Amino acid sequence: MTVEKIINDWKKGVFKPIYWFEGEEEYYINQLMDYAEHSILPETEKAFNLTIFYGKDADWPAVVNACRRYPMFAEKQVVLLKEAQQMKDIDKLEPYIQNPLASTIFIVSYKEKKVDGRSRLAKLLKEKGELLSTKKMYENQLPEWTSDLIKSKGHTITQKALMLLIDHIGNDLARIDNEIDKILINLGNRKNITEDDIEQYVGVSKEYNVFELQDALSRKDVPKALRIIQYFESNPKAAPIQLILPSLYNFFSKAYMLFGQSGSDEKALAASIGVNPYFIRDYMVAVKNYNYAGVENALLLLHQYNLKSIGVNSVATDQASLLKEMVIKMVM
Repeated sequence: MTVEKIINDWKKGVFKPIYWFEGEEEYYINQLMDYAEHSILPETEKAFNLTIFYGKDADWPAVVNACRRYPMFAEKQVVLLKEAQQMKDIDKLEPYIQNPLASTIFIVSYKEKKVDGRSRLAKLLKEKGELLSTKKMYENQLPEWTSDLIKSKGHTITQKALMLLIDHIGNDLARIDNEIDKILINLGNRKNITEDDIEQYVGVSKEYNVFELQDALSRKDVPKALRIIQYFESNPKAAPIQLILPSLYNFFSKAYMLFGQSGSDEKALAASIGVNPYFIRDYMVAVKNYNYAGVENALLLLHQYNLKSIGVNSVATDQASLLKEMVIKMVM
């Protein structure tokens, strides 16, 4: 069962007595809980038939009593239990889950955790209701997901703008969604998001960012790399070293994986190392310019300078100096 299928069922008036939304990805859980709170019941029924509990403050008898209450002047009532991972004695809900009231729609958000699949509670949830487990999206899935999200809002985005947005925000679906909405408000009648829009409305320089630094390093373009680092030095919040180094390490790690692949089909190579096909040539350029020993050396240097950035085997040195020193050693 997917988020889209659950919401579509709700729109059609098809409900199960129990819904349990759990796992690492809060974006989907929040999306479902928000719809449940604001859209399942008409406004005229919410005052009497919508009850909301928060796990930290809720006690199980009150939750069960609310679920066993019959709706007033309506066919259904909705009981929401938010942040259920903070609730004490949550296992005490099992008797109700085993024998739920047909006129109650009981919906639980259980974030950052998952019920043990072998437990009695998990078996009851699958038998009596709907159990949806979410997990963080893989980085290679972000471009397609973000592009699809933008299309669902009636717009498109250039590939470079897409990469800038994702590289700046990372795996935070809620923030990606919020930033897209902010951009769309300012687009006017235009339907295509460009890198200029990302720069203006998200605050990411289209010329001086981690993505461009990565490109400069892959091509061994030292002057460009140093200019970008100089920009980072003047704008510390643009890209702190704690974000730059892991991003570069991930890039060279993917490039390193190409040495174990055969064939020249770009789509197949992209799939084999888990990246978007649009960007596979960037990794192939790095492999060509560095060869096996060079990529391996780049990874070792990134690890070494990551330790230096936190004071290991290093005297106090500013971030820009560390990055410049690392770049010179990497490309020479």
